[in-house]
Amino acid sequence: MQQTEGVSINLREKEITAGQDVHGKITISYAGRFDTVVINSQIEYSNAIFNFKSLNGKSINYPYARLSIFKNELEDKQNLVFTAATSFVPPHGSFDAKFRVAIVQEHKEVASDVGYIKILARQ
Repeated sequence: MQQTEGVSINLREKEITAGQDVHGKITISYAGRFDTVVINSQIEYSNAIFNFKSLNGKSINYPYARLSIFKNELEDKQNLVFTAATSFVPPHGSFDAKFRVAIVQEHKEVASDVGYIKILARQ
């Protein structure tokens, strides 16, 4: 993980298999104005996605790869905690996946960070 100024993402798991939860924590330290925090997930060389299951301890069922959280929904919190999972099963070996967080102000990205994870084929 390479932290950029203003926001960072940390993934607890480094490797998972299909159906296993990924637990992530986003820390916001950006001092400027912003509208939205966006979390994107991508499984490389695949059209499969992660589904977001919880956000800050509240159960959600968000079946899309991109989750946007408006600043007014953060309630002055500096941390976001999320859980996501995928049903993607690699046909062989492992596939790389990434979670990218970005802070957006008026449709312009002002800070971002990326966290990586491997999805392993079942054995």
